[in-house]
Amino acid sequence: MSEAQVVMVDGKDLPLHCPTNKTPNWNSHPRVFLDVAKTGEAKCPYCGTEYKLIPGTEPHGH
Repeated sequence: MSEAQVVMVDGKDLPLHCPTNKTPNWNSHPRVFLDVAKTGEAKCPYCGTEYKLIPGTEPHGH
């Protein structure tokens, strides 16, 4: 089993969902929205990818 990927995100990436628009279709799963604004991080329940808000990022539109 491979290690989970860590993806750094900023305000322009919100609202955040996994898979992202950059994920190839062959590697896709059902889209799930993740809330990184509250704690600064979130983990996808499907693929285990970890998303972390870049320190100092101001969430836009939230």
